[in-house]
Amino acid sequence: MHPNQQLLSSFYEAFQQKDYATMQACYADTAMFTDAVFQNLDAAHVRNMWEMLIKRGKDLELTFSNVEANDTTGSADWTATYTFNQTKRRVVNHVRANFAFENGKIVNHTDRFDFYNWSKQALGLSGLLLGWTGFMQKKVQQTALKSLTEYMKR
Repeated sequence: MHPNQQLLSSFYEAFQQKDYATMQACYADTAMFTDAVFQNLDAAHVRNMWEMLIKRGKDLELTFSNVEANDTTGSADWTATYTFNQTKRRVVNHVRANFAFENGKIVNHTDRFDFYNWSKQALGLSGLLLGWTGFMQKKVQQTALKSLTEYMKR
C-alpha cells in the first residue's frame, strides 16, 4: 500500500473512532480545506473544524471506501450519518474527497457533496424550498464559519 494511501486510511479510521488528534496530525501546517459549507480553511481552522464536528457529533457514524493515492494526489469516498444539532434531523451525507500531498502530509483537501440533498435532510422544509439557492448555501456557510470561529476562541 502506498504511504499516502495508508495516510488516508489512517485519517478515516481515526474519523470513525472520533480521534480528532490523529486526524489533525495528517495535515501539513500549510494545508487548505474546502467543501460546500466550510470554504478555504487554513490548517488551523481545518484542524479545529474536525475537533468541533467530532465533539458535537455524538451519534456520528462514518464509513469510507475507494481509498486511492499516489505520490501527489489521492481520493476517497465516505459517508457520514449523524443528527444535525441545530434541527435534530438525521442526515446521511455522501462525500467524494480529493487530496494533494507533500512530504507525507495532506496539503489540500476538497470534499464534494450534494448541498441541496444535505440541506433537505438537515434543514427540512427550508432546505427543500431554498437549499438549491446560493442564498441558502451562503447563509449556511456564514453560520458554520461563525460557529467555528466561536469554537476556536474557547
